[in-house]
Amino acid sequence: MQKQVPFFMVLFAAALWGTTGTAQTFLTNSHPISVGAMRLAVGGLFLLIVAIGIKKFSFRRLPRKPLIFAALCMAGYQPFFFSAVNMTGVAIGTVVGIGSAPIMAGLMDWLFLKRKKTARWWLATLLSILGCFVLFLNGEAVVIQPLGILFALAAGLSFAGYTLLSERLIGYESPVSVTAVIFCMSAVILSPFLLIFDISWVLQSNGMLVSLHLGIAATGVAYLLFSKGLVRVPGSTAVTLSIVEPLTAALLGVFIVGESFSFLSWMGMIFIFLGLTILSLPAGVFKNREAKLRNIS
Repeated sequence: MQKQVPFFMVLFAAALWGTTGTAQTFLTNSHPISVGAMRLAVGGLFLLIVAIGIKKFSFRRLPRKPLIFAALCMAGYQPFFFSAVNMTGVAIGTVVGIGSAPIMAGLMDWLFLKRKKTARWWLATLLSILGCFVLFLNGEAVVIQPLGILFALAAGLSFAGYTLLSERLIGYESPVSVTAVIFCMSAVILSPFLLIFDISWVLQSNGMLVSLHLGIAATGVAYLLFSKGLVRVPGSTAVTLSIVEPLTAALLGVFIVGESFSFLSWMGMIFIFLGLTILSLPAGVFKNREAKLRNIS
């Protein structure tokens, strides 16, 4: 059971990410990109305070190129994903953005890190992506906007790149230090958006509460758990597990926002649960099963 703790860390992190959409429904007159920039600013500051507070803030041993690329990936994910959702709608933007990330992470894992993907990983990943697609076939009009699709793919690539680079960086420093440095750098990169877009919504009571939730819970705590999980969970596997994010968002939409689910949406949830279950079970379960099948044949 202890070996599965990193998996649950990643799953809980993704569940916290899934609260961002519901939280944003409490905002008025806010641009999605300005919300993303504020989220990184609050999250980066929170992580920096935590790292300094527990005396684990250090970045001297971190290789510069992977660190810079990780920060660029995290900074790029925000405007890419939010722009994709604005252009194509939540359904297509989420399916293409989040659904493409596991495939991109697996390909990069194979091409650059030379780690072959098992049949178990492919089965779990395909089931999860299929579930993500079916989950959002809930009556929303499908808008195929080429530039929006391109932004969604860029968002998936950004998240996959951030995950694999973070997996490498935590080999040099503690997860809290790595996460704090990356998010502080990402916040600086996105800071111009806070000047371009109206951020007066932050001064409202709802705006302040949502900013704190997005920055502390859905960013600081979530990505800290995610980074700690990467100590034991391969990056490509963690990206697949993160598909619990749209699952959480959909459930919150039903139980809090008051949205309704179609039969297809419930089937999508089942597919995602199957994929995550396959990926989270100990590898020995599948090895023993394969050995028994070989003996029978």
